[in-house]
Amino acid sequence: MLRTLVLTFCFVLFTLGSALAGLNINTADQEQLQGLTGIGPVTAAAIIEYRENNGDFASIDELVQVRGVGPRTLENLRDSVTVED
Repeated sequence: MLRTLVLTFCFVLFTLGSALAGLNINTADQEQLQGLTGIGPVTAAAIIEYRENNGDFASIDELVQVRGVGPRTLENLRDSVTVED
């Protein structure tokens, strides 16, 4: 019983930590990107295409180079995404 509680607690902490870290835009798939506020299927595909053509994003600010992502969208995403592992 105690072992189950400890394992559950560890899983919750791991999940929470991953969520707080943000979605890595260098590894996220289309479905994950579409889960971000303001990112639909077309923009998610454009992010992936940009990444495939130009390599990994060096910083979050580079997202404005993607068609469909402007300064306002970038600011809305800033706390939800990362480029780090």
